[in-house]
Amino acid sequence: MRIVLGVAGGIAAYKAALLLRLLREAGHDVRVVPTPAALEFVGAVTWEALSGRPVTTSVFEGADAVEHVRIGREADLVVVAPATADLLARAAAGLADDLLTATLLTATCPVLMAPAMHTEMWHHPATVANVATLRDRGVHVLDPDDGRLTGADSGPGRLPEPEAIAAAALALVEPPAAQDLAGRRVVVSAGGTREPLDPVRFLGNRSSGRQGVAIATDAARRGADVTLVAANVDAALLPDGVEVVTVETTAQLQEAMTERASTADVLVMAAAVADYRPAAVADAKVKKSGDGLTISLVENPDVLAGLVAGARPGQVVVGFAAETGDEHGSVLDHGRAKARRKGADLLAVNAVGAGTGFGDVPNAVVVLDAAGEVVTEASGSKADVARGLLDAVVALLARDADGAAPETSAAPTTLPR
Repeated sequence: MRIVLGVAGGIAAYKAALLLRLLREAGHDVRVVPTPAALEFVGAVTWEALSGRPVTTSVFEGADAVEHVRIGREADLVVVAPATADLLARAAAGLADDLLTATLLTATCPVLMAPAMHTEMWHHPATVANVATLRDRGVHVLDPDDGRLTGADSGPGRLPEPEAIAAAALALVEPPAAQDLAGRRVVVSAGGTREPLDPVRFLGNRSSGRQGVAIATDAARRGADVTLVAANVDAALLPDGVEVVTVETTAQLQEAMTERASTADVLVMAAAVADYRPAAVADAKVKKSGDGLTISLVENPDVLAGLVAGARPGQVVVGFAAETGDEHGSVLDHGRAKARRKGADLLAVNAVGAGTGFGDVPNAVVVLDAAGEVVTEASGSKADVARGLLDAVVALLARDADGAAPETSAAPTTLPR
């Protein structure tokens, strides 16, 4: 999809760089059109590097291709973030004094604006009238968040988080999600557990929780009643519209998942659980001694195995296996062995490491059944993987409801990026 990302001149312009990355990782072709003032906050080199496209602010550049008309005509979606009070006023008045406002006048696709400004500006009658005018014309204008602004100010006017802007924008052009999980209870774990060594330090892992959050978000879009058990997930990533239970350690995650398993139709263990924890936790910070430090570890309970053992008939249990290949076998070899050992209905196997799988990067999984056979594959953004995985879950729920045997095929379904 061809997306124009307009950026107006506000301090929140730095967040637009994160929004750009999200849209690009979702597989979209994004052209950044900043205002001249926006380049005072984030330079053209940054936008060009992140988008892979040239950046200009003037209607006089690219005149031979009539770019001030062509960009808007060819766009499938226009997103303006941040949309300052000045930009809202110029758009409402129909001005075309730079490339962004000219693009807005020629765009026939959906347009979403995410305002960001001081509270007094947002509440000013002129801004209120401009927003009303734009909405009357069919422009989608988000309400700003309430929170910390520039300096010591706080109140309505904060730019929504990039994930929320991306979700709202893409929802304008993507078909509504099938409500194939309506009436279902889905419980998803996300993030990485931390096991304390002392009041300061802990044993942990690289998981950001983004994949589990994407699964919870897509399950809610598909009509499910969703609970997200979040282990040390950045609060900015937590989705709206789902119940969030925050935990820190493996024991806390096990308790939260087990407590909610009895009423769940689907359990998804996407969290990266620490296999071991310190045998003893120091009451005070452990000081350097010069002789090194030896830590005794004990094994944590296998949360996924416990959920599988306690599963009810018709309940679908999904696990994740973050693997690295070694001299004993490939990622898929280890994944097949784990699938047979764990016995989950589905096991999503993905290769991980520094810069792979964990964090704000694309993902790819091979989904196995309890026998270690490939059910499907999914790759692309975390949202793409979430959709592919939940498609497989929905198929299992439908099969169980019909009482039919699972179908077999010569080749697994592969979901394109």
